[in-house]
Amino acid sequence: MALLARSLLRRASSSNRFAGGIGGAVWRRWVSDEAAGYHLTGGPAYMRGAVFWEANKPLSIEDFNMPRPKAGEVLIKTKACGVCHSDLHVIKGEIPFASPCVVGHEITGEVVEHGPLTDTHITKRFPVGAHVVGAFIMPCGSCFFCTRGQDDLCEDFFAYNRAKGTLYDGETRLFLRSNGKPVFMYSMGGMAEYCVVPAHGLTNLPDSLPYTESAILGCAVFTAYGAMAHAAEVRPGDSVAVIGIGGVGSRIARAFGASDIIAVDIHDEKLQKAKVFGASHTINALKEDVAEKIREITGGRGVDVAVEALGKPLTFAQCTQSVRDGGKAVMIGLTQAGAVGEIDINRLVRRQIKVMGSYGGRARQDLPKLVKLAESGIFNLKAAVSRKCEFEEVGKAYQDLDQGKIIGRAVVEIM
Repeated sequence: MALLARSLLRRASSSNRFAGGIGGAVWRRWVSDEAAGYHLTGGPAYMRGAVFWEANKPLSIEDFNMPRPKAGEVLIKTKACGVCHSDLHVIKGEIPFASPCVVGHEITGEVVEHGPLTDTHITKRFPVGAHVVGAFIMPCGSCFFCTRGQDDLCEDFFAYNRAKGTLYDGETRLFLRSNGKPVFMYSMGGMAEYCVVPAHGLTNLPDSLPYTESAILGCAVFTAYGAMAHAAEVRPGDSVAVIGIGGVGSRIARAFGASDIIAVDIHDEKLQKAKVFGASHTINALKEDVAEKIREITGGRGVDVAVEALGKPLTFAQCTQSVRDGGKAVMIGLTQAGAVGEIDINRLVRRQIKVMGSYGGRARQDLPKLVKLAESGIFNLKAAVSRKCEFEEVGKAYQDLDQGKIIGRAVVEIM
């Protein structure tokens, strides 16, 4: 299985001349009559989007003027958008973000328009009517880090989108229909009927993969892959612990050839689901000492790699305590601004513990690979998605996520 996964990843890399896209006859190249009608001077004038106004207040669905893409950007008719904890941190006011804003950052959809003066390589790669999936980290493609292949550190993404809620000209693409006032964008503002995405944050979606389940490729799978591939650099035979399991991390670790995969959580239902996704061992942190149990499973040594997905001081400590000497502790969980994790400095120094953060994958090189993994069946998207919601249920979906009622991943079906 691991050899097959690596072969697919190599094939996906070598088959892409233009980063972020996948060629081949399997991709949809026809243009539907409906999609062909959307352009700068035609198509609908309005759309709906889910707006966050202020912390701990309900989202509302508002009417917007139709967003228009600029150069290098693509207008997407959103088909599905994932319900993610990162949005929830914004909604609860735990992470500062410009408001009002449209949340939602893992999307699939159909290309309906290109911005004026967009490069022909982009328009050919993503023709009108193409099915696409978008990554939440939308690289600009030209900053210091993007030119070095480190899309996950894109300067414009953090300076404009995460700091100001805009795209990379410093402006939002969202304006309320009622009064024309601007509304900011969390990533592309995907919890809306249409969204504008920088083209480098997209890749093609084959006909064989459904819109709804494929939405999680853009964040849940994308984040786990980034941690395993670029931060942890998981190798065949490595032992991996995932603290705060959702199922996705254990499956990605298995695809990289990890041997012992230890899922840690406080919910037995989530731990059972992790077994389905490839976990070889499970630990309920309410019932057992996590670091002690992990050392027991690994013959007293600790794991090669531990990944922390909750962003809590307690699980941060569990993560660093669970790795072997010279091991890697990778933090991917966001938390309330200002939260601090503690570590034993002497052990860090003497035992060469490596502690690192990982925010996500690299859209242009990783997203096509994830599509290949899903298409091959190595990663089962349908098993990962436990709930599908209608657009009008978006507020309830985030409420249930906050209350721990969603065991796997939830996705909102928009159009």
